[in-house]
Amino acid sequence: MSTVPTGFVVSHEPEPHYARTKAIVRAHPEVRDWIGRNRWSAVGTFGVAALQVALAWWIADKPWWAMLLLAYTVGAVASHSLFVMIHESAHKLVFKTPILNIINSFVANIPLILPSAISFRNYHLAHHQHQGDYHLDADIPNKWEADLVGNSPIRKAIWLFLFPILTITRTMRVKEVRAIDRWVVLNWIVVLGTDVLIWVFLGPMAFAYLAASFLFAAGLHPVGARWIQRHYLMASPDVSGSSQETFSYYGPMNAIQYNIGYHNEHHDFPAVPWNHLPKIKRVAAEYYEDLMAHQSWGKLLWQFITDPNVTLYSRMLRDEEEVVRSEQDRPVARRASRDRVAG
Repeated sequence: MSTVPTGFVVSHEPEPHYARTKAIVRAHPEVRDWIGRNRWSAVGTFGVAALQVALAWWIADKPWWAMLLLAYTVGAVASHSLFVMIHESAHKLVFKTPILNIINSFVANIPLILPSAISFRNYHLAHHQHQGDYHLDADIPNKWEADLVGNSPIRKAIWLFLFPILTITRTMRVKEVRAIDRWVVLNWIVVLGTDVLIWVFLGPMAFAYLAASFLFAAGLHPVGARWIQRHYLMASPDVSGSSQETFSYYGPMNAIQYNIGYHNEHHDFPAVPWNHLPKIKRVAAEYYEDLMAHQSWGKLLWQFITDPNVTLYSRMLRDEEEVVRSEQDRPVARRASRDRVAG
């Protein structure tokens, strides 16, 4: 019988990805050939960023309702793909040189109007290294978020709409990651500076289009369901007390969203760029075919909002004893994580 969760689900097992990575490499050593970078991603980044600015210019003198319609139907999809390119750049999957990946992430960030590329990189890499650790993984909601939202469909919808703003509050909880460094400051200067230029030269309606596209892409929109898809438990833990905690999406939107739905595959092989992730699933099918996966972001969005048994507490945390063991073995954990990223 389903019950409304009042606390996070706790796992007594290590995070699952490192063990699966080792098993897949042993069984299918050819996956190492796909570790690397895809410089063509930069072409996509520039093209979509230019498209968003061009659409902002075009919509600048149109009615507000036309602006919102365009933002929801086209802008959100385009903005979400720019989020994906920031993600690829964070993992250094576009260029070999760190500075070129940073530049690519800045280009992707400009139409998103909120400086976030470098902060996302810093906290996202910590998420990979410390998945499920409440004090180190900013992807996990704050407890006060979960208590405030509860299982109300209206509050869940509002939470989704405000998702990009609320995630900023989690950085105060994750103290091991530096909130501000020189690259974060430069990110603010570049993006906020271009915000001013867009407002002055293209007009308030153009800026509103980019802002609306950003908010829709990050929350109350089918592509926004990607943030739910990755780690929210849409099925109850099994009788052993363990449960799958990372989920992939294999629907058609992957074709225009750089395969971002292949999330189990990405966590298993964070050094593999987006264009090779489907190959991993195909070659190592025996490791993925029994895992629960989503086929529709739209259906997932509706389920998350309307299912009273799914709340912000529907996330997996590491057992405190497991976290302590990880802290004691931090040098080994860091080497393992570095080896996975480096291939």
